[in-house]
Amino acid sequence: MAALGSILLMLLLPFLGAEVKGAKRWLNIAGMSVQPSEFLKPSLAVLMAWIFSLRQTQPEFPSYRVAIGLYLLVATLLITQPDFGMTLVVTAVWGIQFFLAGVPLIFVVGMALLGVFGFVGAYFLLSHVRHRIDRFLDPSTGDNYQVQRSLEAFKHGGIFGQGPGEGKVKALLPDSHTDFIFAVAGEEWGMFACLLIIGLFAFFVLRMCLHASREKDSFHLLAVAGLASQFGIQAIINMGVAVNLLPAKGMTLPFISYGGSSLIAIALGVGMMLGLTRKRYGVSSDWLKQHDR
Repeated sequence: MAALGSILLMLLLPFLGAEVKGAKRWLNIAGMSVQPSEFLKPSLAVLMAWIFSLRQTQPEFPSYRVAIGLYLLVATLLITQPDFGMTLVVTAVWGIQFFLAGVPLIFVVGMALLGVFGFVGAYFLLSHVRHRIDRFLDPSTGDNYQVQRSLEAFKHGGIFGQGPGEGKVKALLPDSHTDFIFAVAGEEWGMFACLLIIGLFAFFVLRMCLHASREKDSFHLLAVAGLASQFGIQAIINMGVAVNLLPAKGMTLPFISYGGSSLIAIALGVGMMLGLTRKRYGVSSDWLKQHDR
């Protein structure tokens, strides 16, 4: 229901959405700014896991066709906002779940080719995507103020950092509290703190993947794998942009960046993972036989 509710809210964005920096991604509800796509990410991963798992319990159910149709609907809504970065995350998570669901190899090759064509199409059809990629490949083609300040922050921070509150980049860099929070951490806390942050994210994702691999139920396996990969991909994009390994993209760093919708949605996603991987104790059949009176 959460995924369907988010999709309905996204359908309202072209008519009621608040435009910020040329994109309509937010709705003003009861005096609060809500980004429906943030809540769509975790709920869609769980919904897709359920759709794929039905293939085992109900072979006649067209799981692949339903999953492809739902993905195309969501991707279209995200691109029209436009939000290419969110589309990339949703596509990656959907592809991982599709692969784990046992899709034939020919489908994997087909999806990879469609992904390449989609990326090339986005480059030529979406000007903001083209400009960001051009600036990433050739900094002289445009303004790279944010990335340059971010790299200077890491250089200024060095190994041990300048100390809490002593960083200068947060006063100079737009969106330093969200998209470039990793640069703030690098300047104030240094290289070791950044490595610790990376290690914590890696440990969490690998731990969740280990739990997923132990699940015998296909729904639990696919849902946890999707949520864990979503968490990790979002962290990689944020930190990759901050150190100029990826083209600039507005993506929050889970549990560290400031943000209402993003923070709540990430917390919901982690809560889902904890709920899906908890130990489920049951009464054995031998115990029932011994105590049956």
